[in-house]
Amino acid sequence: MTLEEKVAQLVGVWVGADASGGGVAPHQTDMAAGPDWDTVIGSGLGQLTRPFGTAPVDPVAGARSLATSQAQIVATSRFGIPAQVHEECLTGFAAWRATVYPAPLSWGASFDPELVEEMAGRIGRSMRAAGVHQGLAPVLDVTRDYRWGRTEETIGEDPYLVGTIGAAYVRGMEGAGVVATLKHFAGYAASRGGRNLAPVEMGRRELADVVLPPFEMALRLGGARSVMNSYAEIDGVPVAADEDLLTGLLRDEWGFTGTLVSDYFAIRFLERLHGVAAGASDAAGLALRAGIDVELPTADTFGAPLIDAVKDGSVDEALVDRALRRVLAQKAELGLLDEGWQSLPDDVESLRLDDEPGQDLALRLARQSIVLLRNTGGILPLAAHRRVSLVGPVADDPMAMLGCYSFPAHVGGHPEHGLGLDLPSLREALGRIVPDLTYVPGCGITGDDTSGIAAAAAAAAESDVCVLAVGDRAGLFGRGTSGEGCDATDLRLPGVQSELVRAVLATGTPVILVLLAGRPYALGAEADAAAAIVYGFFPGQRGGQALAEVLTGAVNPSGRLPVSVPRDAGGLPATYLSPSLGHRSEVSSVDPTAAFPFGHGLSYTTFEWELLDADAADWPVDGEVTVGVTVRNTGSRPGAEVVQLYLHDPVAQTTRPVVRLIGYARVPLKPGESARVTFEVPADVTSFTGLRGTRIVEPGDVELRFGRSSADVRAAVPLRLTGAERAVGQDRKLLATAGVTPEGAG
Repeated sequence: MTLEEKVAQLVGVWVGADASGGGVAPHQTDMAAGPDWDTVIGSGLGQLTRPFGTAPVDPVAGARSLATSQAQIVATSRFGIPAQVHEECLTGFAAWRATVYPAPLSWGASFDPELVEEMAGRIGRSMRAAGVHQGLAPVLDVTRDYRWGRTEETIGEDPYLVGTIGAAYVRGMEGAGVVATLKHFAGYAASRGGRNLAPVEMGRRELADVVLPPFEMALRLGGARSVMNSYAEIDGVPVAADEDLLTGLLRDEWGFTGTLVSDYFAIRFLERLHGVAAGASDAAGLALRAGIDVELPTADTFGAPLIDAVKDGSVDEALVDRALRRVLAQKAELGLLDEGWQSLPDDVESLRLDDEPGQDLALRLARQSIVLLRNTGGILPLAAHRRVSLVGPVADDPMAMLGCYSFPAHVGGHPEHGLGLDLPSLREALGRIVPDLTYVPGCGITGDDTSGIAAAAAAAAESDVCVLAVGDRAGLFGRGTSGEGCDATDLRLPGVQSELVRAVLATGTPVILVLLAGRPYALGAEADAAAAIVYGFFPGQRGGQALAEVLTGAVNPSGRLPVSVPRDAGGLPATYLSPSLGHRSEVSSVDPTAAFPFGHGLSYTTFEWELLDADAADWPVDGEVTVGVTVRNTGSRPGAEVVQLYLHDPVAQTTRPVVRLIGYARVPLKPGESARVTFEVPADVTSFTGLRGTRIVEPGDVELRFGRSSADVRAAVPLRLTGAERAVGQDRKLLATAGVTPEGAG
């Protein structure tokens, strides 16, 4: 292959990307246009960027158009190699008329990896049927500051939860024959002040013990074949140019052999935003040396600038060859190099991206993700005879159900095509169940107009109970209150929604506060004044129905918080994963205790727990221990309990989180039924980065705590890790294996 043919395999082309400056990402205006189509395909092409996710296109027409493009690429280039096609798929295949599933925070709230794997498999099969080979998901960033706009894209604030749910998504996607792309590797969610692309200043222990484990789990337990770099700069080194991270750790230590793709425009950002490259050729050389194989979304620095750099000797052509081998190996795995390969499926005319099975799956996940935070006096479920008012700016907004990376929220700007799917709002869904529902919006999601608040309060005062729905609308770069580039300065509800909440609570009518949001908002005194609080983290296309079913009792809530809900909007956001001095102490006047802690969630039934005897008091540093509880449904209706297992390490050579999640199990039980829930816990899961910078299992006293949340401990097992300090590596055991054995009615 000529140099030009090699380099052509290392770039994508984004056909139809908007470079006009209206409604596009910052810097896209001068980087999206890319090279001329006929020119670039003459040497071949590495990737096609988002042929379905750039503008509304009928699925069948889109598949046919994609096949035509592939035929041109094969016929024009000398070696006839098709392009690898990628799409966004964080909340489903990001295409017009495709099912929109709940956002990742909802995956975390479900505590159900099996259901997430089922969802990802269905998404992957729909993508493959349309001719797509690679999905840009899941997001494995552990959220560290809820003010960050992309918190909605994260699975939660705990690395074990993020890693297990993320690995399940990868298994589903890869099992469908689509390459899953882990992002954003690494550190992106820990930016200073929660600002998008702001510098990240973290120590090596936070990176090793909090940020990196989900990526390692998704690679080892999921089998992901692609990784996308983070936009972040960590301690002054942009990840896109970090050879130690992208090659030394990812490939040399972890053994990753797949492709490493750049986040959109990340290589050019080395010059324009980070200031570590003098120009396009310099940026291309830095990224290629660091380990990036493919430039996305379109040819820029890996085009003519890279070719020039190789020709003048500033970039070694061996680096191009290294990336090329990885790209071609993956295309071979996907069958793109097989004789007789064709892009167009035989049954293309029957291609549907939104069907009843997909909607049913979206509904099941939405139901399991709704979190009941408070239920004073059993006000929920709603009694049929009560007069119910519904107020709030998100109550009748279907888009309040969707995350930023859903097609309608992400692309938008095409009202003539409509949403392309049935998307009931909470008002529509609740109105089907509750007769004579009174609705008043009260205020907008944003803005300072308070003129409607009095009418909302009056409607609440005239009802027996008021459902007050507040929260977010997802968008991009300031076009929403949550989403990429939509960061917050504090955790107050957007606009004048807090004023609406206070006015409605002041009426004295019992209030059911419903939040539809992409981040946890500080509830302050409202957390105590509301009779009930229900949280939905962008629950997807069928989220309105799921919420209505939870409110009326058709569904028993079983979601658990994947993030803590803070009490104070102005305090520095802090996750539960903190050492002692990160929690309340007498040395500070600020109390960071959450209004509702990580893992919290209520049910309409009750459960009793009984600790089982541990199999040993001593726990070898290279061994396993089995611990467990019996859980019984003591209420009158079926429900699911989520048993959470936490590690407490009271004395260690470095400060450790007071507790951290190391296992969980979702346990559905009928009234009167019980189950034994056991965990086989390898000592490896207690490991952390020690004083010398290596991961160790340290001997000493520990506790394994069973809890309904990180702050609600129901039983504890004191144990002693015995033996000498033990170093562990990439072959360590990552999971505490859960087993659930039904015992029948008691």
